[in-house]
Amino acid sequence: MSKRPHQPQIRTRRVAFVVYDDVTLLDVTGPLEVLHQANRAGRRYESVLVSPNGGSVTAASGLKLADTLAPAAVGPVDTVLIAGADHLAERVPDDVRTTVAVLADHARRVASVCTGAFVLAELGLLDGRRATTHWRHAEAFARRYPEIDVEPDALHVTDGRYLTSAGISAGIDLTLALVAADHGAEAAREVARELVVFLQRPGGQSQFSTALATPPARSDPLRTATTAVVADPAADHSLPALAALAAVSPRHLTRLFQTELQTTPGRWIERVRLDRAQQLLLDGHSITAAAQLSGLGSDETLRRAFARQLGTTPTEYRQRFKAVV
Repeated sequence: MSKRPHQPQIRTRRVAFVVYDDVTLLDVTGPLEVLHQANRAGRRYESVLVSPNGGSVTAASGLKLADTLAPAAVGPVDTVLIAGADHLAERVPDDVRTTVAVLADHARRVASVCTGAFVLAELGLLDGRRATTHWRHAEAFARRYPEIDVEPDALHVTDGRYLTSAGISAGIDLTLALVAADHGAEAAREVARELVVFLQRPGGQSQFSTALATPPARSDPLRTATTAVVADPAADHSLPALAALAAVSPRHLTRLFQTELQTTPGRWIERVRLDRAQQLLLDGHSITAAAQLSGLGSDETLRRAFARQLGTTPTEYRQRFKAVV
């Protein structure tokens, strides 16, 4: 009787998802679906939901996640994944911090989605390491935890056994990276194709943010200048023109930009114009028209701004986001 060829055994990797009341649902379900599709393709993951007290938790959307386990009932896990929530950027509850500390102590790797990184930071696990979080909270994250090397534009970052991702849907990108690390790039590519997502999205998370999300100017001259730029990005916004409009000297206006917005007038104006160009492209305008109507001027200037600020090209951006914006 001929022997069957030896089939290598694929061990099951147990992944603990840390959830709690008001958790962002997609932070949980996105990564869960990646692992589910990986299982369908012959890889082996066991996913368990863990909450501070076990039982049911209610997500921010109002849906309930039932039958979660308490930390003491979980047993050994390969990977811990902490889902995010808006309130974590303000305060990490003690029971969530304790839950993660218990699970992370013996796990092979620890990952976070979105503001889940704040939990790891509170535990000191990211000190001296690179990390990221949702672009909206990246500045506060870096200010609160100066020992962490924050990469605000990254979709996900791996440093040692710790992985962090940008906001919400970036948890899918992070989990695809976990599958690739466990089973190779082709396995992750199979899952990405099934989910109809990119295995590696070009560009960083700054392509989803906007200069209009910057805090309002405190001083009247800077408020006058920034309001004028936002109202008509394509107008003449040279430094002398803006300074005259704000009734201050060019040097003083530059100092206000640096003090309040931590940037130069030229860089801030370029970002506002780029925001406008992005919207024009999504509205169906050509690259040339978007460059002219936004105030960036030429096709080449627009391409350079996209490459510098977003890490992609105008054509790639329009193809990627036109159907989903």
